[in-house]
Amino acid sequence: MPAAQAISSSPSSVVKSQKTAIIASMQEPDNGSRRSVDGADYVYYNGYWVRYYKPLEESLASRKTLIDNLTRRAFHHTEPGINTPGERLDTARAFYNNQTDLALKRVNAAMLAGALFNRATDIFTAVVELEEKGVRISRDNELMRACGDYFKEALELGKEVKHFSGEEGIDEVWGEPFRAFTLPITAYYESRFIKVAQTMACIDKLADLLKTTYSARPEFSQIAPLIDTFASAARHECETMKSDVHIFDIWPLFVASGEALAAVQPKLQSHCSRECQYVMEEAQQTLVAGMNLINWVARARVPMPHSSKKFFGRVERLQERLRDC
Repeated sequence: MPAAQAISSSPSSVVKSQKTAIIASMQEPDNGSRRSVDGADYVYYNGYWVRYYKPLEESLASRKTLIDNLTRRAFHHTEPGINTPGERLDTARAFYNNQTDLALKRVNAAMLAGALFNRATDIFTAVVELEEKGVRISRDNELMRACGDYFKEALELGKEVKHFSGEEGIDEVWGEPFRAFTLPITAYYESRFIKVAQTMACIDKLADLLKTTYSARPEFSQIAPLIDTFASAARHECETMKSDVHIFDIWPLFVASGEALAAVQPKLQSHCSRECQYVMEEAQQTLVAGMNLINWVARARVPMPHSSKKFFGRVERLQERLRDC
């Protein structure tokens, strides 16, 4: 959450009672500063206090757990049909190399990237199993080098992989398993805390745009608290691990507040012309699009700059039409 705002005593307290506890400071904290409030730990980056989670211990088994979770998350947030099994890598590569249609080649590239990811995790799983049996595998081992090469190639093809909505590719999510493979685990966690802070900033920019556009309009006069509630829930959702018990408070509020915002209908004024009725229909559709974008950003836990830029352009065009109503 923004440093200017209070830090909650726990995520569940935000959901249940909105009770807050301020971490007092006379000056802006340094990046990486940590605070604990009522047992909940936070770390500060780029203007935001982010929920802190202790990194896993540094071991191949821990790294495998992390990579497996990140790989599943990458496929969860990307387009369907690309989770190609690792044993089909050669086939996926052959079809990609032989494809000449650019639109089809992009999809073949995404399928190849999926196969590369799965081949890399297959190898890493075998390495961890060998270690559990007492066989030590160094970073210079051929298997580890091959694993890194597959992750790297999958990352390079990540620009061809789209979000499940069909919007921009989220190559930052696609690249997380590679970073988890190459970075020390503590360094990977730090990179994620920074990315969550950037995600919170993106959420706030989108929410502020919605408030500026809609709250001054008589047709949407009661919308500001709904936007604030959804934005707050989105920030908490993006910082909270699914293994955290507080997710059972946070996720319902995130979903319900988004549904409440999307359900808002403009209250047409008595003098509203037919043309303005069309504008209000577009305003309601744009509101839903904004809610969806914040939802996607929060769940992916990365900013979506291209989609955000596109949405800002859509809102600017709407604002021009609203001036005539």
